[in-house]
Amino acid sequence: ERVKFLGIVSSNLDEFFEIRVAGIKQQIASETSDVGPDGMSPTETFEAIERVTHEMVAQQYALWKQEVEPLLQKNNIFIHKVSELSAKRAAWARRYFQQEVFPMLTPLAVDASHPFPQLLNKSHNLFVRARMERGGELLHAIVQVPRVLPRLIPLPRGEAEEEPWDYIFLAALIKHHIAELFPGLILDGVHAFRVTRNSDLYIDEEEAENLLRTIEQELRRSSRGDAVRLEVETDCPKEYRELLLEFFELGEPDLYKLDGPLSMAHLAPLLTNDAFARLKDRPFQPVRDPALPPHANIFEVMRKQDVLLHHPYESFDTIVELIENAARDPQVLAVKITLYRTSGDSAVVEALIEAANAGKQVTALVELRARFDEAANIQWARRLEEAGAHVVYGVVGLKTHCKALLIVRRDTDRLRQYVHLGTGNYHPRTARGYTDFSLLTTATELTDEVAIVFNTLTGLAGYPGLKKLLVAPFDLSKRIIGFIERERDHAMAGKPARIIAKLNSLVDQEIIEKLYEASCAGVKIDLIVRGICCLRPKVPGLSDNICVISIVGRFLEHSRIYYFENAGAPDVFLASADWMPRNFLRRVEIAFPIDDPALREEIVTEILPRFLNDHGKARELQADGTYVRLRGEDGAPRSQAQLHFRERSRRQARASAESQGPRSLKLSPITVVPPERT
Repeated sequence: ERVKFLGIVSSNLDEFFEIRVAGIKQQIASETSDVGPDGMSPTETFEAIERVTHEMVAQQYALWKQEVEPLLQKNNIFIHKVSELSAKRAAWARRYFQQEVFPMLTPLAVDASHPFPQLLNKSHNLFVRARMERGGELLHAIVQVPRVLPRLIPLPRGEAEEEPWDYIFLAALIKHHIAELFPGLILDGVHAFRVTRNSDLYIDEEEAENLLRTIEQELRRSSRGDAVRLEVETDCPKEYRELLLEFFELGEPDLYKLDGPLSMAHLAPLLTNDAFARLKDRPFQPVRDPALPPHANIFEVMRKQDVLLHHPYESFDTIVELIENAARDPQVLAVKITLYRTSGDSAVVEALIEAANAGKQVTALVELRARFDEAANIQWARRLEEAGAHVVYGVVGLKTHCKALLIVRRDTDRLRQYVHLGTGNYHPRTARGYTDFSLLTTATELTDEVAIVFNTLTGLAGYPGLKKLLVAPFDLSKRIIGFIERERDHAMAGKPARIIAKLNSLVDQEIIEKLYEASCAGVKIDLIVRGICCLRPKVPGLSDNICVISIVGRFLEHSRIYYFENAGAPDVFLASADWMPRNFLRRVEIAFPIDDPALREEIVTEILPRFLNDHGKARELQADGTYVRLRGEDGAPRSQAQLHFRERSRRQARASAESQGPRSLKLSPITVVPPERT
């Protein structure tokens, strides 16, 4: 599991450089004089990024070398240098190279007639220097490590259980046999490197006549964008580094020297080996909500009651089945859905295609600009169109990030709308590892407003303003500010006031200032912010009443919850939106209320307190921007939200919740004071 998280760090850093650092570098190049809310210029921001990131990468690789790799070796898993293999193993590796690898390699000379090649973003390469004869002129070449081959190669092993698991890196194998690509030359040196490029898409939607084709063209261009980072091995000599920096027009701050694989994501084959099951988390099987047992008629259940699902503890298969049932049900007339991200083998898209083929009216808002999923979304958009679905590519200037499904069905009594609203994507694969919520409802006050949102996005009508739903970019920010100000006013009037928000990120300057105001007025504010948080808690006279925690665990905390106490008549919302300018201004987002008393009670008394009382995976943000890991009182049972929800699901599946439960845990409840009688 630690190997997995090391890989996640590498992947996240890749995206950070491809988008954020690339944007900062463009600001520096344009010589803009703009400063951010923190008062830092683009150059100062880049220098701070460079300082912190180098420290973090050094820590990441030290952790690999000093802790994780030795632990793998202790558990009989070894990654070898090719030069250290036994004669038998070396012979096998050579055969593998000649049969599987050599035919895939293409040496690219670099000289006056062969300019430095346009290497693809995040490609793994070998920089070769050689001479025709001793003392002769230095020659340069590039060899790309094939992307289609596994980066970590397992060596043959015996059948005995105690036999070690041995691996070699593909790049190391190529490097060891590189001379076979340059017969007759004397090799001066071979060193691996990896380049990261600007991968942001630059699209003028007002000018783009065909958005799909324009994005396809921009995707091809972005794979060869400006270089923003160069990674090399620690033993890469200075003259090699300087040549590569010159080739890519980068400076010394852009260089990262790595004592290990050029990306920890190359260790992924270790994660998929079932032989290492004892070294991984116990497999977790989501359960079905008791309201939706197998073979239940989901439409009948939704007519009787609202259903709230907490993923991944409760299975996302229910949502997939809802769409599949809609495709096959002759009473269903229309299906409307927003698709931001979905999986490569998406059962959701297949069901939509089936519905369109069956003659149902299918409308899909496919977001072509979902970062790093653009190519996949183009593929699904084309397939849906070919099946007869009406595909809408979002709204000009906005990303459609909300998660909404509307099914129109002719019931025996009338035409009825069935709605799913979620905090996460229609992506069955990520639904196994992300925490999210789904609301299934036929409540007309919600379904009618969802229909209006779809009509606003697909048609020419303006946004009319809604009572129940909060919708960005129209009124989400404004109404959240209104709720915060209401809590402030309640506190000043001596009435109960409290704000709890669970988010991925908190960045918006106006929202942060309003939270400071509320804190100064006496509102108790608890923020559960997994990622970026630009608010500083516990600053005397500014944010004394604000507590911020971040929970990072086995599952990625992705759900968003907004809670406003409202003098004892709480408002509870689930949402697709974080509190960031991009969510408020440049995306279509939906926050939806939980009005069903039983479902709202579950969130207020069971779910939110579990997060706020987490002393296993929570870290608390300090006034200076550092995080401190929270610990429970001595002797108290360990409180961990994700563990509790997992175990509750397991007990539910075993139908023995009370008899097999863990020690009872005293939670600090969310005290809701009843509203004053009038």
